[in-house]
Amino acid sequence: MVSATRPIALVTGASSGIGAELARELAKDGHDLVLVARRREAMQALAETLKAEGVAITIIAADLGKAGAAAALTQELAARGIALDVLINAAGLGDSGRFDGAEPEKIEAMLQVNVVALTELTRLLLPQMLARQRGKVMLVASTAAFQPGPEMAVYYASKAYVLSLGRAIGYELRRTGVTVTTLCPGATATGFAQIAQMQGSALFSGPMPVMQAAEVARLGMRRSKPAAPWLSPVSSIESSHSLPASRRRRCCCRLPAVCRAPGRAPAPSPEPDQIRIVP
Repeated sequence: MVSATRPIALVTGASSGIGAELARELAKDGHDLVLVARRREAMQALAETLKAEGVAITIIAADLGKAGAAAALTQELAARGIALDVLINAAGLGDSGRFDGAEPEKIEAMLQVNVVALTELTRLLLPQMLARQRGKVMLVASTAAFQPGPEMAVYYASKAYVLSLGRAIGYELRRTGVTVTTLCPGATATGFAQIAQMQGSALFSGPMPVMQAAEVARLGMRRSKPAAPWLSPVSSIESSHSLPASRRRRCCCRLPAVCRAPGRAPAPSPEPDQIRIVP
């Protein structure tokens, strides 16, 4: 069971990959955890590791690919008396191939996890954060959000939705004490490539390096926090440290942050926090 004294973070997709690594980062940062995914055994293995570090953990096995899963999860949290300080929407599904040949069931599941459950869960859990005037929400999108993706049309479109949603609600919630961060990693070494049948694609086997999930989580959590009290979050960040210098100018976009003098309220950032991470 989570404690009543430490901040509590819920992480979806917590059985592996970026979700599991974000859970590790939150544990290091002093949070108790609610882990949510389909595979209970994988979450239990992660929980055993983190409990040794003094982290209280609640495991909830849930399939967010099913209609009504977000509402059922919210009801279970309420029944257990769990009030969240942080919500991490890291669950996601992908598939590859031409759109006209895609299996309707896979499309439905992808949209249910990537779009519907993410939206419903965020909507249902935000009011309790707003009532306390504090909280953090992270939506895990992808660099796929920034352009269309032939052969992965639905996945790319779903991530564009996540990015758009994060930008919009982040702007709506400015000055409420609740922040919204959209994390947009590039190709990352997780089980995603196998599930989406992309092991041999240029994205994962080409010349560009593939990031590790632990690095994505570390960068995402670090950059979701303002660097200083007078510095608002940078609106768009790409980490391109491993690219040759000749390519960084083309691949790295950093919009200016909004600063204030000590003692003055900060001006609102032109866009909510959007973190784009590519290798």
